[in-house]
Amino acid sequence: MKRLLSIIFLAALLLMYSCKDKVKPGTAGVKRQAVTGVTMTEIHPVQVDEYYETSGTVKAKTISVIASRVMGTITSVKVKEGDRVHAGQVLMTIDDRDIAQRVKAAEKAVEAAKQNKYLSDITYQRYKKLHDEKAISQQEIDQIETQKKVADMEYEKARAMLAEAQVHHGFTRITAPTSGVVTEKKIELGSMAVPGIPILTVEDNSYFRIEANVDERLSGKLKIGMPVDVIIDSIGQKTKGRLSEIIPAVDPMSRTFLIKVDLKMPSLKTGIYGKVLIPEGKKEAILVPQKAIVEKGQLVGVYVVDKQGVITYRLIKAGKKYGEQVEVLSGLNGGEKIIVDGVEKAVDGGVVK
Repeated sequence: MKRLLSIIFLAALLLMYSCKDKVKPGTAGVKRQAVTGVTMTEIHPVQVDEYYETSGTVKAKTISVIASRVMGTITSVKVKEGDRVHAGQVLMTIDDRDIAQRVKAAEKAVEAAKQNKYLSDITYQRYKKLHDEKAISQQEIDQIETQKKVADMEYEKARAMLAEAQVHHGFTRITAPTSGVVTEKKIELGSMAVPGIPILTVEDNSYFRIEANVDERLSGKLKIGMPVDVIIDSIGQKTKGRLSEIIPAVDPMSRTFLIKVDLKMPSLKTGIYGKVLIPEGKKEAILVPQKAIVEKGQLVGVYVVDKQGVITYRLIKAGKKYGEQVEVLSGLNGGEKIIVDGVEKAVDGGVVK
């Protein structure tokens, strides 16, 4: 009996030690990869400028669309796209032979009217002298005076017709209305120019503006001359602009109205895309460096480090950009630490050493 109890006690003791060596499920130790060469920072909410963001199109402040004033064959083309021109420079010429003949006819008409006027002036002076000597009647001097006035009017009429012919002759020389760059040429040598049909476009590229549509809730809050920020993504530049024009009419379909912002950036081109940032006040936001954000396919996140140094890839919702920093709308709280340098070395589940 004693021997049986000893065997049972020994079996129970062995069972107890064997259970002690086993680890309960869920409490097994995790072997984590050590991560080095990373820099962490603790994030906190900060005060930032709140702004309304919209997109727009850059345009030259002055775009001159040139068309012919007369019909005729293009006899010379002196410019091409990309050429810089100055105001008054001849860009094209149109066949002027018929108009030149009209000018000559008008010049001869002026000369004839001038001679007739000269003759009527002399005649009037002679008759006036006779009238003063009581040699002719009042009716006769009135008739001569009327002839003189008619001759004067005929002379002025001839001069006006000559000026009109000269103006039309000037239309055969297409000139630049302003200094700038030729951005479009729609006609070639030998083609027929038709009045009112555009043939050239000249842009003054010394000043540009961006035109954008803004939400109707900003109506009444914007003022001419107020500064706004403009970002041109294609050239990677951010600049200050000045609100120069506000179109008061609101589009009933989009519920927006048009604004124009002047820019002083001669390196721009008409038609490129830009963003307009209109300041609306201050707000509190969490910002993280752009370099701390890691994109994995369609996922956007940052590497968060807890108090034990364990790294976790945390999904976030990114908002507006503030220079080299990005606003985090959700996914992070103040006081948490994230990896800002060496993110390529970070491993989800690793531990910082």
